[in-house]
Amino acid sequence: MSMDYQSFVHQVKRKTGIDLALYKEGQMKRRLTSLRDKRGYASFDDYYQALARNRDLYFEFLDRMTINVSEFYRNYKRWEVLEKNILPDLVKDKRSIKVWSAACSTGEEPYTLSMVLHHFFPTSQINVLATDIDENALKRAREGLYPERSLKEVPDHDKQHYFRQEGTYYRVSDDIKRTVTFKKHNLLADTYEKHFDLIICRNVLIYFTEDAKAKVYQQFSDALKANGILFVGSTEQIFNPQHYSFKVADTFFYEKQDS
Repeated sequence: MSMDYQSFVHQVKRKTGIDLALYKEGQMKRRLTSLRDKRGYASFDDYYQALARNRDLYFEFLDRMTINVSEFYRNYKRWEVLEKNILPDLVKDKRSIKVWSAACSTGEEPYTLSMVLHHFFPTSQINVLATDIDENALKRAREGLYPERSLKEVPDHDKQHYFRQEGTYYRVSDDIKRTVTFKKHNLLADTYEKHFDLIICRNVLIYFTEDAKAKVYQQFSDALKANGILFVGSTEQIFNPQHYSFKVADTFFYEKQDS
């Protein structure tokens, strides 16, 4: 790690609590170097001084760092597995379940989860915790307004039922909005709530170092009830699930074992 980048990592951690050293260095450094160069700064030190002064630059940095790429029903087949194979057992004999969309980006995932849960519960019984490190992404998530391309996987019935068209954009219905609580949370630094039935964290951990990933998997396991489910992204299979008290429930779904 170059001294210039190392100093930047240290300064960012001190200012934000975000430890860039826990992300894969090659990927993160390339991404941030590209952004720094695009903004015309010759060194990471110059770039950091600008971030500290300019709120727009700071939020742009957070956006780039946290890879806010999302859409509703991303990898649709996996959501079908959740609805048809996983949730029926998970919701059996329950009036509601405790669920968490971790690293939720701009909100497409937790709103999708709420729509799926609405097939099992009335909206008054649904409460999705949705967290992200990026306040700008959370602000956009709370607004609930999305371009048409974000809805390309949404079934027509759901598009009509859960969205209102506004020009070329679509707004999530108030009924679904009310089911989701957005909060800022850093997976690598903050404490985790407990007793979840279902945690979804997809397409995020691929950017973490192996040590950071292992720590997060263990914390997810600790945060789940026995027989609770962790749903991960399509590039994030856990190769030693038993190490975290998990067993494979389906592809990309892991069930917490009784201790």
